[in-house]
Amino acid sequence: MVAPPDNDVLWARGLQFRHADGSPGLSGVSLGVREGEILAVGGPRGSGKTTLLRCLAGLIPVHGGEVWFNSGPLHTLGPVARERLRRERFGWIDPEPVLVPELNVWENAALPLLLRGTDRRRAKTAALEWLERLDVGDKARKHPGELVHAERQRVCIARALAPAPTVLFADEPTAPLHRADRRHVLRTLTTAARSHGITVVLATADPDIAALADRTVSLLDGRRVRTVHLPPVAETAETEGRAACSLSA
Repeated sequence: MVAPPDNDVLWARGLQFRHADGSPGLSGVSLGVREGEILAVGGPRGSGKTTLLRCLAGLIPVHGGEVWFNSGPLHTLGPVARERLRRERFGWIDPEPVLVPELNVWENAALPLLLRGTDRRRAKTAALEWLERLDVGDKARKHPGELVHAERQRVCIARALAPAPTVLFADEPTAPLHRADRRHVLRTLTTAARSHGITVVLATADPDIAALADRTVSLLDGRRVRTVHLPPVAETAETEGRAACSLSA
């Protein structure tokens, strides 16, 4: 094995992944993510964006290739070590909000800190700060069932940012939001990441969102490509279309 460059907090080489039905998810994807960088992974639905993020985050083991984090091999870690790494160093935002219904909003946002053993008062302070920045601070004592869908997603974003992860993986994080809210939330996320030195790997099919990143890599059919021309994104759902691309050398 050859260690990655020192300035790459994440580095992957020749990633291979097949889904349970045998269909290819990733075919030889390689990339590096620099410390503090906001990297967008673009491509249409089914291109492998989510699979790539899940492999980089250690949520699923790769079937071939290498994944490195901070110059240490992630692909050789067992399930327990990968879980500990995710809990202590990574943040994750799903496209759909998943919260603990028995906990109120600030408790949900503080949950990763509480699970780390952070003092309850400090965890609450950090959670409330991010809830305020994402315009849901006034919902702190409500429960998830009392919030609308978009508000629940903002709480999930606050939960991911509150522990100040080294790397934040965001899989279509603004999908549940109306277009008018998407850029505001993404600007809050990217500004926060830059001010706190958080590396962000962002999956999106929206070129307007990808434009907020420092750099974009594109996928098509599980392969990295030079360019992908995406169709316009509808108000409430992504529209699927034909993608024109040229394979990278």
